[in-house]
Amino acid sequence: MLRITIPSNGPAKLTFSSFENEDLPKPPNGIDVEVNNNVILLFDDEEEAIDFADGLEDISNSINDNTSPVKLAINDIIMAIKNNKFIQDYLE
Repeated sequence: MLRITIPSNGPAKLTFSSFENEDLPKPPNGIDVEVNNNVILLFDDEEEAIDFADGLEDISNSINDNTSPVKLAINDIIMAIKNNKFIQDYLE
């Protein structure tokens, strides 16, 4: 299982509560939360995470308002996935 952390101090200030309140797309294996409110995305493997990020990019590109809380949150999720060491190693 691959666990990818989304820091709660990103541009969207994404927490478990805001993740739920904004009704953001969840990965196939769901999400978890750390004590410090960082959201953890759960995936079977790197390929599943990359596919999920690709789908989120499509959603993000369809949102015209760059200040939208949903767009900011989705972009935080995409960046967390793309910056993950395991994902970067997989892509090399």
